[in-house]
Amino acid sequence: MNMRIGELAKLTGCQPETVRFYEQKGLLPPPLRSQANYRIYDAAHAERLHFIRRCRSLGMSLDEVQTLLGFQDHPDQPCGGVNDLVDRHMLSINGQIAELQALHDQLSKLRQTCDSARPAGQCEILKQLSDTTPPLPANESIV
Repeated sequence: MNMRIGELAKLTGCQPETVRFYEQKGLLPPPLRSQANYRIYDAAHAERLHFIRRCRSLGMSLDEVQTLLGFQDHPDQPCGGVNDLVDRHMLSINGQIAELQALHDQLSKLRQTCDSARPAGQCEILKQLSDTTPPLPANESIV
């Protein structure tokens, strides 16, 4: 199954620029070229691109994807490194969740300062956002 870049992009749900980007980053091997110098991709390119896109949909960095592709390219290696990478990625996500929860808590407290619609000049949210004192870290409060 040979296809050009537009066909590969459509098959994998991405843009041709994305395919070129992954080629430039070394995540996709260079395709063969037709006599007219068109890129010619095969099923292996499509499978690899699906793998890359799945990893990216899980929030993995290009470096993480590159590492996982290295394991995939060398199937005789033990997969402990894959487990370690996924564990580190989950720890990173847990940190992001904690940061987002703290941000949510701050916004919730800010929202509670304005309980009714009033002229913007009297809005407590706007007043607090205009405050020039440095904001407290998310996990601290005024005592």
